[in-house]
Amino acid sequence: MGRNTRKRRTPLATKAIAASAALALGGGGLIWANFYASAHESDNQSWGGNQTKAATAQVATLSCPDVGQKLTNVPAQARTEVAGELANLDRQITDAYQRLATTRDAQARDASFVQNSILQPLQDRRKVILDRIKLEITRVGGTAPASLDTLATCTAQNANQTTAGGQQQNGGQQQGGQQQNGGQQQGGQQQNGGQQQGQNGQQGNIGGQAGNGPVAADFVDITKVQANVKAKPRAGRNASTGTFTTRCGVNANKNHNTDNVIVAPGVANGAHHLHDYVGNQKVNAFSSNQTFLQAATSCQNQNDLSSYYWPVVRVQDGTQDFDQNADGGGKEGNVGRILTPVQAQIKYVGSPRSKVVAMPQFLRIITGDAKTTTNGLANANAHWSCTGFENKVQLTTQYPICPQGSKVVRTFAFQSCWDGQNVDSANHRTHVAFADANGNCQNGFKAIPQLTMRLVYDIKPPTVQNGQVKNAYAVDGFPEQLHKAATDHDDFISVTKNGLANKIANCVNRGQNCS
Repeated sequence: MGRNTRKRRTPLATKAIAASAALALGGGGLIWANFYASAHESDNQSWGGNQTKAATAQVATLSCPDVGQKLTNVPAQARTEVAGELANLDRQITDAYQRLATTRDAQARDASFVQNSILQPLQDRRKVILDRIKLEITRVGGTAPASLDTLATCTAQNANQTTAGGQQQNGGQQQGGQQQNGGQQQGGQQQNGGQQQGQNGQQGNIGGQAGNGPVAADFVDITKVQANVKAKPRAGRNASTGTFTTRCGVNANKNHNTDNVIVAPGVANGAHHLHDYVGNQKVNAFSSNQTFLQAATSCQNQNDLSSYYWPVVRVQDGTQDFDQNADGGGKEGNVGRILTPVQAQIKYVGSPRSKVVAMPQFLRIITGDAKTTTNGLANANAHWSCTGFENKVQLTTQYPICPQGSKVVRTFAFQSCWDGQNVDSANHRTHVAFADANGNCQNGFKAIPQLTMRLVYDIKPPTVQNGQVKNAYAVDGFPEQLHKAATDHDDFISVTKNGLANKIANCVNRGQNCS
């Protein structure tokens, strides 16, 4: 559709900024400047390279209502156009955050600058898009939510208002039906990045090689965290106890893009961050179900054409990668060297309470929330740990610093209950759900094989000293989300042939371990 072809945004680093703020790194690529150096630092002591600082700006980021999550009943005929307009809202936020990041001097001089020059114009632009969304829904006979008009207003957020580390909270991940608390308070009181201002109102550093995180408070020594993993629910008489493992590689062939065909079909750079892809090899914003069926797969089982994709992890050690001057990469604050997992395990498991039904063809599931920094943790499903600690500690709002010889682990357990009718929903959530704490599906939902993923990374442990983190690592994300650990998420499209979906369900139901 014509409206879904988006105009490339202006690079963040090319905006008019103070010359002393610019930070040139790797291959001459100009990335986000250090707009947040404290006033007591000289111009040539800007942050960057392999250090990030735990001080934070008075206004750290922008918080906008997530319109897409409110749209639970969009008629099918309007979803493509609505998705395009939601992508427009994301682009507006990206552009507004860019302006926030490049006008720190003006903000220091004028207390009303953020409201008058950033938030109010953003609200006006959002109203236009919200009106278009209402029009698209009503045009095909649907009813737009009455609250849609109230979602135009965005607010400024300081670091203390974001999920910027500190104490852990329940991220809501379920492992094989187990409700895991990723969120007990860490051993000792963690600093939350605080609020720090230099002289003359100059504001502190949000941190990170690109100036948008992570900060020292986003990391915790896992050996100092109390155990928080609960026992799995006991298997009932009708439990499905088998497993099915599919081996699809670690994306060693570097199949990347910054699209998201689930959330923003037809929109280039709809994710605003880079994904690793394994499984189906023809997945981008313009792919269709027919495209998936015609594609090759990286999976050993050639009947598995499913797409498994997740945000890349980067180490911010002063280096850059191929996308340092690209949309979704360095232009949007996703900087550093991309890390390929050393292991990627994809396994389907059963329900502790019932047999499972086969996944329907083209089922789409997103687990986690890429916008928890501003949305809060209600849909967070990020779990971070270290080898040797996975059965004891899972973190949601902080990245682990692993001991020598231990590797960083990201795990995901997808929603395991399906409404029995829809392969997707307007907000990409309501057609699937998590089981309850006992492993039961509620509200007439059916148990399906639960997709679990375990990604292992060999990362040199970051070090935190005097409020600074050296050699930080972080997931890619929307620039205004500040690279918080809780924004981690995972995406899946089920595509199989020759009866594989039924074979997976039968294996799980029989209690076998298949691959």
